[in-house]
Amino acid sequence: MKRYYSEEEPLTVLPELDQPVLQSDLSAEIENLRLAETWQRKMGRSSKTLLNSPACGILLIAMKQNSETKKHCVDGRITVQVLAGRLRLKLPDRLVELPAGHLLTIDRGIEHDVHAAEESAFLLTMCWHGGARNSVLRG
Repeated sequence: MKRYYSEEEPLTVLPELDQPVLQSDLSAEIENLRLAETWQRKMGRSSKTLLNSPACGILLIAMKQNSETKKHCVDGRITVQVLAGRLRLKLPDRLVELPAGHLLTIDRGIEHDVHAAEESAFLLTMCWHGGARNSVLRG
């Protein structure tokens, strides 16, 4: 099983993605992912880092129908928010169906794999232990 990312090794080293304000056109970004070389290869998926900070990272991921990731886990809590299509995540104790508009949260270190039941696009957010924990919500 492969482990992805950790508190000590952030998602990427892209300081331009650790700014006070960032904006993304998700529809345009998804179209760009479909044009990427990785989308054309047998792997059938491509991704773009939208946020990179010590507290969290956000990836936009597009997957062709029937493409999948191998079993892995992340050293942080994650969310999977399906924007288009339908995903199946295999967890140690269950299979979770995620259609567009659904959000799943998985605690750190839980093994999972992802299968695109349809052509899909989703946001993967990774929260590093202790990063945002010390922040204060203000409303």
